[in-house]
Amino acid sequence: MKVLVLGAGVTGLAAAYLLARDGHAVTVLERRSGVALESSHANGGQLSYSYVAPLAGPGVIGKLPGWMLDPNSPVRFRPRLDPAQWIWGARFLAACNARAADVTTRRLLLLSFLSRDLTRAVISEENIDCAFTHAGKLVVHSDPAVFDAARRLLDYQRSLGSEQEALSREECLAIEPSLAGIGHRLVGGILTRGEDAAECRLFCAGLERAMAGGNLGVDLRFGAEVRQLLAVGGRVIGVLTDQGVVEADAIVMAMGAASARLLAPLGLRPPVYPLKGYSLTLPIASDSAAPKISVTDFAKKVVYARLGQHLRVAGMADLVGYDKRFDLSRLDLLVRQAREAFPEASDWRTLNPWAGLRPATPTAMPILGPVPSLPNLHLNIGQGALGFTLAMGSARVVADLLAGRASPIPMDGFAA
Repeated sequence: MKVLVLGAGVTGLAAAYLLARDGHAVTVLERRSGVALESSHANGGQLSYSYVAPLAGPGVIGKLPGWMLDPNSPVRFRPRLDPAQWIWGARFLAACNARAADVTTRRLLLLSFLSRDLTRAVISEENIDCAFTHAGKLVVHSDPAVFDAARRLLDYQRSLGSEQEALSREECLAIEPSLAGIGHRLVGGILTRGEDAAECRLFCAGLERAMAGGNLGVDLRFGAEVRQLLAVGGRVIGVLTDQGVVEADAIVMAMGAASARLLAPLGLRPPVYPLKGYSLTLPIASDSAAPKISVTDFAKKVVYARLGQHLRVAGMADLVGYDKRFDLSRLDLLVRQAREAFPEASDWRTLNPWAGLRPATPTAMPILGPVPSLPNLHLNIGQGALGFTLAMGSARVVADLLAGRASPIPMDGFAA
């Protein structure tokens, strides 16, 4: 079957790779000049298989007024004359309850554990050099009440297969001494020894090499901007690009936040909207002053991952539309938070700042599989901040459904 994959970020490349391994003739279209130049380029670097609880949690509504008024809030909302933004926000608020969060967590854990096994396998089989480490992850807490809630969630996730443990402040500092800079405000942490970290951009480059060589023969076309999906007689026949029409037997939509605007003319309005995030990639100046384990500062909503000789720092969730420009106040905040946490880790002269648009759904559930009204159009969108974590699992679901096989996980909540 001739399959067209739209988008050369991590979700699109993962889908193209598995589809090619299934024997399909795969073409990837990407408007940029190479792979992983949008949201996959400099993301948080953490492969957080056990940390998939949605942002729309039961305690979020009470925090929203403070977040809206605090310029240093990890979450920012800038109202726009965009109905999609308001609809997304209303659905997000509706999902902010314990029952919805528990159901979403259970479903996402199934997908993330599938993705974990596939990601590790492909890195090994294709010999991908992407600064992969199996160092584990420590989520540190500064609020006793929030830490108590995290321990209750730990018990729930243990019942679903996560292997986690709660640590005291002293145990956190013993495992990661570089946290001494913020040790005074820590009350404890949740440790997951089985988590990974890797450079997503390099993982994507490895998939590109694997698909270009060997027997896979994937046609990767860069500098090709998709302008319209072409649907005739209840099926998509191809796409219109700035270089002409490209036809195919099936299409996989994996264009992240840009997907919604291309799907709208077909009457499809998936609840995907961008959440802008920021990152820094800091050269490590002192090995002992930088964390060896992946760290998430829960209060600040900032993540830290060691990627070779660099420290990746990422954070923010800004619902501000499709603007990709740097908000310098947000960038400044991220730098200040990172310097507070690990002051000697870098010389702070080279920051390598980045901003990207995460394609998020209100519930954090990605949308996977065929569109009922156009069954040869398959969606692979909405992974949000878990794009790298969920990419290979999402790809397996999409590839199996496209081939007519049963999904490897229940499709409740994921179906288009």
